[in-house]
Amino acid sequence: MASAQTPPFRQQPTLTDAVADLEAAVATADDERFGPALGLVGGLFGTAAPAEVAAAGPRLAALLPDAPPFPRSHLAMVVGACVEGGADPSACAGPVLAGLRGALTGAQQLVERWEATGGGPLPDPEEDDPAEAHRRIADPAVLDEWQAHLAVVSWWTLHLWQRAAWAVYAHAAVRTEARASGVTDVLLELAARYTGDHHDLKGLTHLAKMLDDEPLLVLDRPTGTGYLLRMDGLSDTFQLHTLLADVLIGGGHLPGTRPDPEAVALSRSAYLDGRRVVATGAFNLVAPDGSWLWNEGTPSDIPVVDGVRTLVLEPQPYERSWSAGRFIQEIPGDLRLERVLAPAEAAERLARTVPAQPAEQAFR
Repeated sequence: MASAQTPPFRQQPTLTDAVADLEAAVATADDERFGPALGLVGGLFGTAAPAEVAAAGPRLAALLPDAPPFPRSHLAMVVGACVEGGADPSACAGPVLAGLRGALTGAQQLVERWEATGGGPLPDPEEDDPAEAHRRIADPAVLDEWQAHLAVVSWWTLHLWQRAAWAVYAHAAVRTEARASGVTDVLLELAARYTGDHHDLKGLTHLAKMLDDEPLLVLDRPTGTGYLLRMDGLSDTFQLHTLLADVLIGGGHLPGTRPDPEAVALSRSAYLDGRRVVATGAFNLVAPDGSWLWNEGTPSDIPVVDGVRTLVLEPQPYERSWSAGRFIQEIPGDLRLERVLAPAEAAERLARTVPAQPAEQAFR
């Protein structure tokens, strides 16, 4: 029989309990309580049931705007983990992408102030002291203490915001909503303006630009034929080029050599296993105005004409080859033919396009 001195049994807190405690810390603006509460959330995350993780995601995302600046990015990472664990990505995306916008803005402010105060190597987030960076960039006439603090926080945490944003942008519904609302355009503009050298934004921008369930009108100038296709989850134009050759040449619609089946599989859903599979070019990809569309770009580069992205195929001016695959391995890609245009429709569409620029002009 237990003695009277035996302490009562204390139940281990659940992830739901920890989320409620973190909500209370944010509601009372208790920054000292926030860190331990967030640590408890992180500690319980791995053992929580999937349903509990899914429910926690939107609740944690709602706390992001009011969380303390430095640990806010770590909270965003937990939100991203919740999305990867089954939380509704659309319900979590807004605050995460707003946080990424703030981080991009602040990081660029630090870069600009760094240049204005003497330049030199930018601070290393892993080795340098953020307090020293703050002292250097703060100036009441340009960037006050609070703005300087946010700029330093942004520089030190941008990589974490990138990871959190990746988790939500990996979902087609989020990409569609963010593009329709203009959020993606703003983020891409900020990313293009960013000039720092400690954060590689290429992967995230390719993901944000990815098109889903997107019609594509393809006009082949040498044969005068046209095709309406639909593309899904294509992260780069190398990938699109390979799949165009598979669908149009492999499908018997255009003359040429069908691409290697392995290159096609890697452009759709197969994963690289360490070997290098070479894909070869079949066309010159051209915009309706005659400008070249480079394989190094993304399908979002293809201009919209009369409501549909329109691509013209021209003969290759030189041979091209590249390593087959997808720039973003996590997302499978698809390209499928919906219909072949009637000859008169294809001719009418082609008549509104301009032949490809000469190579010497395209390379300027």
